[in-house]
Amino acid sequence: MKRHKVKVVVLQDGKIVVENLPVRAGQRVEVTVEIEEPVRRRWPLKGLPVRLKDPFGPAVPDSDWDADK
Repeated sequence: MKRHKVKVVVLQDGKIVVENLPVRAGQRVEVTVEIEEPVRRRWPLKGLPVRLKDPFGPAVPDSDWDADK
């Protein structure tokens, strides 16, 4: 028995369409479905760009300081 592995996405109505298989019309085939588990990313923000608006500016406005009053 030969194997031909294809990954497809299930359609909204639960149907699966597999096209361009290397088989002839009328040839018998066996179909097995393996459901992949979703992969959870360990660090979802890893690799995303970080942009700072004013990296050298004050962290809080001057009006928030009580030390000079």
